[in-house]
Amino acid sequence: MTVYITAPPKGSPRKLALEFARFLGLPVINPRHNTIDVTSAVCQVMIEARTELVLVDEIHLLNHATTAGEDLSDHLKYFTEHLPATFVYAGINVEKSGLFTGIRGKQLGGRCILVRTGAFPRTTEWQALIASLESTLRLHRHTPDTLAGLSKYLHQRTGGMIGSLSHLIRAAAISAILDGSERITKASLRNIRIDHNSESDSPPDAGREAG
Repeated sequence: MTVYITAPPKGSPRKLALEFARFLGLPVINPRHNTIDVTSAVCQVMIEARTELVLVDEIHLLNHATTAGEDLSDHLKYFTEHLPATFVYAGINVEKSGLFTGIRGKQLGGRCILVRTGAFPRTTEWQALIASLESTLRLHRHTPDTLAGLSKYLHQRTGGMIGSLSHLIRAAAISAILDGSERITKASLRNIRIDHNSESDSPPDAGREAG
């Protein structure tokens, strides 16, 4: 089993435990339940479910330079020590966010390997990613491999960012359902606006570039 949560902004140990509880679908926690009660219940369920991977997103929100950040870090460390699972943290500019500040930050840095990620280059991996997303479409009139054939155009539109690509295809699919066309084409993709960064970085003629 894989568990995914986001680090709560200005979080506390209780908020962190509740993030796990919500993902696991545990019953609404009674206000009388303290942090230890919630944490114990979460750990028990995750162990019984044989959780092997825990993904903690938005980890840059954890700032060891603050008291709240230290408390949240201690509680996260408790989970890592009591669960037989691999923990993967994801965030933005983590080296400048305060994540590795102080004693706790050094402890975290000593237990983790930092993997820097970036945009996908336009290679076979990019094409495989597009094909994977296209295979999930359930549009009745969509022509198979249309998006795979537009890999160059899609890379120009999104800058190789998986989040931008996912948004673009999802928005185009929703639009195709709403207008009844039930398919995605290059023309329909041109009408979809995506995030500001991708729109700003795209060349002016990206919409006219051949796929």
